Formats: sequence, structure tokens, C-alpha cells
Amino acid sequence: MIPRLVLSRREANTPAYIDSPGASMPQPEDVSVVAGLALQGDLGGALAYVGGLTARGMPLERIYLYLLAPVARRLGEMWEQDRCDFTAVTIGLCCLQQVVLENSPAFQPRLGRGDVERRVLLAPVPGEQHSFGLLMVGEFFRRQGWEVSSGTGTTSKELAAVVRRQWFAAIGFSLACEDRLEILATTIRAVRRASRNPQIGVLVGGRVFNDRPELAALVGADATAADGQQAALKAETLLALLMREA
Repeated sequence: MIPRLVLSRREANTPAYIDSPGASMPQPEDVSVVAGLALQGDLGGALAYVGGLTARGMPLERIYLYLLAPVARRLGEMWEQDRCDFTAVTIGLCCLQQVVLENSPAFQPRLGRGDVERRVLLAPVPGEQHSFGLLMVGEFFRRQGWEVSSGTGTTSKELAAVVRRQWFAAIGFSLACEDRLEILATTIRAVRRASRNPQIGVLVGGRVFNDRPELAALVGADATAADGQQAALKAETLLALLMREA
């Protein structure tokens, strides 16, 4: 409970992210263009478009947070509104995922931050079918010097087995569907019981928590974050708080 309260207070006082103030921001038309390219599975076109933005000085942080993330949200909305089918969304998200992977070498980790304590496991809630958001979250964690492991496609029991075998400072879950909240709560309880680290920090994110952040405490999480940048920053704070209590 104490880490949650401290995190809440710090979140209110955390300044907005600042990067290259002179660089431009992605515009709505950029989102539309990249969404169209992704739905067509045009990886070359999407990479060229992103490359054009970076060539004009736009940082990858802004592209990830304010272009690729909104594109992924738009694809999900189009699916919900029956404007495209599941296959088209899957193709689009796979295209976006490859864009992130291709740009990953340029999204370099900051030096001097890596250590054994910064190890995080990222997983969608069992039953979730897409994990593009977690891929981007992992990029921001790596940039802050974290060692990132993926729990994509694993069950609650398998996740518990992973944290029983290996020490993690934190685990992060992504959830899009509110009807899986109970599954998430059960999984968090199982992870906490099994974890080699009794002080493991639990973060949650995804559209459900963006709309209703108060649900994070109800499922037993320590904090929620709206994007990968926030998740990495909150994990750092949570790690410091929990290690102090240990």
C-alpha cells in the first residue's frame, strides 16, 4: 500500500517528458498514413515513412509514443467498429512490431544503468491475443538499462513458474479487455506467492487501465502506466521503494 501511495504522489509531481524541444510532433495525418500502410502490410513503406521523420530530427521516443501507439489504437478501434477484420488488424500490428524491431538498434540503452536488480518480466494477461504495446514497453525498459524477459503466450501457472525459477525486480501486465480483470487478479496473486523476490513490483497497463486507473489497485497491482516511458520510470521508483523496505 505504501509504494502505491508514494507512486501516486510522485506521479502528480513528475514533469512532462522533455526531448529535443525543437523537434516536431507527429500529426494526425501521419497517424492516418502509417495506419494505412500497416493495414496493407507495407513494411517497406512504413519504415520509409518513419525514416523520413527521424531524418527530419523527430526522436524515436516521440515516434513510438505519439505515432506508433496511436496507430495501434486506431487499428483496434477499427476492428471494434467492424471497419476491418481480425486478420487485417493482425497484419497491421505485425507490421508495426517489425518497425519497432528494425529501429531498436537506434533506440540505444543509456549507459551505466544496467545491473542485476533491473530485471523485468513483461506479459499480456493470459488470453490476450496482441502484444504490440508490450513490445514498445520493453524498448523503454531496455533503454533505462533493464534486462527484459517476455512472458507472451504463457499461462498464469507458467508465469508463476518463471518467477519461481528466476529473480525479477518487477513484472508488468498488459490488458485490453475488461472481462479478463479477474484472470489478471488471480495471476497477480499467483505470481506474488511464487516469486523468488518477495518484494516484486507489479505494474499493469493497457486500455482498461488508461480508462479506469483505479482498477490497478483492485487487481492487486502496485502501479499503472499509460505508456512505456511512464512504465519504466514508475518501475525505477517502485524498485527503490521496495528495496528500501526489504
